[in-house]
Amino acid sequence: MSVRVFIPCDSAALALGADEVAHALQNQAAARGLVMDLQRNSSRGLFWLEPLLEVETEQGRIAYGPVSPEDVASLLDADVLHGGAHPLCLGPTDQIPFLAKQQRVTFARMGITRPLSLEDYAAHGGWQGLQQALSLSSEAVVQTVLDSGLRGRGGAAFPAGIKWRTVLGAAATQKYVVCNADEGDSGTFSDRMTLEGDPFMLIEGMVIAGLAVGASQGFIYIRSEYPHAIATMVQAIALCESAGFLGRDVMGSGRSFALQVRKAAGSYVCGEETAMLESIEGKRGIVRAKPPLPAIEGLFGKPTVINNVITLGSVPLILAKGAAFYKNFGVGRSTGTLPFQLAGNIRHGGLVERAFGLSLRELMFDFGGGSRSGRPIKAVQVGGPLGAYVPESQWDTPLDYEAYAAIGAVVGHGGIVVHDYSADMAQLARYAMAFCALESCGKCTPCRIGSTRGVETIDRLRSSADKTQPVKLLRDLCDTMQHGSLCAMGGMTPYPVLSALNHYPEDFGLSAPAPSVE
Repeated sequence: MSVRVFIPCDSAALALGADEVAHALQNQAAARGLVMDLQRNSSRGLFWLEPLLEVETEQGRIAYGPVSPEDVASLLDADVLHGGAHPLCLGPTDQIPFLAKQQRVTFARMGITRPLSLEDYAAHGGWQGLQQALSLSSEAVVQTVLDSGLRGRGGAAFPAGIKWRTVLGAAATQKYVVCNADEGDSGTFSDRMTLEGDPFMLIEGMVIAGLAVGASQGFIYIRSEYPHAIATMVQAIALCESAGFLGRDVMGSGRSFALQVRKAAGSYVCGEETAMLESIEGKRGIVRAKPPLPAIEGLFGKPTVINNVITLGSVPLILAKGAAFYKNFGVGRSTGTLPFQLAGNIRHGGLVERAFGLSLRELMFDFGGGSRSGRPIKAVQVGGPLGAYVPESQWDTPLDYEAYAAIGAVVGHGGIVVHDYSADMAQLARYAMAFCALESCGKCTPCRIGSTRGVETIDRLRSSADKTQPVKLLRDLCDTMQHGSLCAMGGMTPYPVLSALNHYPEDFGLSAPAPSVE
């Protein structure tokens, strides 16, 4: 019996040479007459160790990494196919501290299964949620999602079950389910990892959503910069159609659900749900005024469920194991787990799935190992490019939606970008305004004009000797954008600006905390 060896096919692993390692291993093993079964699995999200090579042994999987093609010969000399000792050996994979301290719930299959293997997916709990959903009424499925406390993982944290219940109650001959996979936030990659590494989980979640609300058609709107994710999802949909998990007769139930991939338009604002709908319809991605809500008049004017990848990917587990199982994770109204994504100036960058309630300090030091540069960490941006900069005084605040809202920050999609003391916070605040100016759809004045004026005002603040007036003007401008913008693009741009101004006044040339507007 041949030994099973695993090398990820995830984009991050590919960028670091996974294909080259796989080819070198195959060629050199063949030259030595060694028999093995090389499988391309999904990534576990330990990106500083990619390419990660795993070997299946009687003691479980043994990990080696990061492996380069030049390491292959010495690995084979050390009998890597039987878990032999080598300087790159990390021991049993599931005992690597970064993984051992996690709570892999939604990401339980990640790094274990082959992304496009229906056999692997079923062997690791796949389709159990859909089977349970088919045994329940639509109302019971929606109630299960409501009872679980699942909230939107795309950033807004709106209760998923309320959206579903609204669409279920809407009278229409056609309804839709749309997955927002336009993951454009800096430092985020959990959606991409799911699309590339566990595509059937998303498909199963979307089928459950469609059956629950009476929708027969779904669309996955995937970021154009994710070619591997797009290709994987297209193949996964075709496999599910052939196997009867999609189409006119889902698992022999007589109920239908079809699914298509739509390539995103390359615009950040298309991550906003109504701009995304415009893009899917073939129009320019401009934010729609609400009401009407998409749950009432969404795609092509029909009732539409819109959820993020991780939201829909959490649904199969909730149906399979029950609402109480999922709700048992987390704190308060922030139930379940979130795949936090460590990026920026961090030693151990990667994906950490944990229940809500741990702290930023735990994530950065217990998992991330501190800054990659070795310099002290100065600021941490949580929640994407429009998230607040969190200072050290707030690093022990529990990571949950309500606790972060109380300090003027957002958890968002779980993206965490670390900056050390070489960072210029005034320059980063300026970048936020410039980013908004570049990416604004232009529909509303506070966002379109406010962001441009914001760049100018920050420049004036940094260069002026008398800073009182520029500070007041910047705060007034942020207030207008926050409360007057049509969507979160303009409404959230003040978060990084004000947090930088409030917590790092010295970077703006201010000797004391910037004065607030009376």
